[in-house]
Amino acid sequence: MPNECYAYILISDEKWWNRLCERNRNNNGTRVFVRRNRVGPLKTQKLFFYVKKPIMQIRGVADFIERLAGDYKELWNMYGDESYLETFGEYVSFLKGRKTVTFIRFSNFRELDSPVSMKVIRKVLGVLTIPRGGKYLNRETANQLTV
Repeated sequence: MPNECYAYILISDEKWWNRLCERNRNNNGTRVFVRRNRVGPLKTQKLFFYVKKPIMQIRGVADFIERLAGDYKELWNMYGDESYLETFGEYVSFLKGRKTVTFIRFSNFRELDSPVSMKVIRKVLGVLTIPRGGKYLNRETANQLTV
């Protein structure tokens, strides 16, 4: 795997971040991060979970398994129980009418003891904001953020 794609930053709302953490505390296993479109990593090793405003911190990490994109019903039927969404109705509401979705599967999810602030992220990455679609990181940059 190219060094440039070692890690990927996923952006999450605070609500879904909290739900993911809650579900993980109750049952640590394979999880799914749901995206409303075909955006997300294709190949990477690590996922960094950035919680957007008002928190603006990288709050967790996980090992990337795979990215699956396709029909919303099909993916829900196969992997919905791994998501942070509780029911199919909540899932459909979350999608806001979209029929094609992306499921990003991961394992070994953990919350960081010391979240990474936006001040540190800006210094290391040299960006003012994290792109809405996420961002690949090389191994060196990923290590700078998690040390």
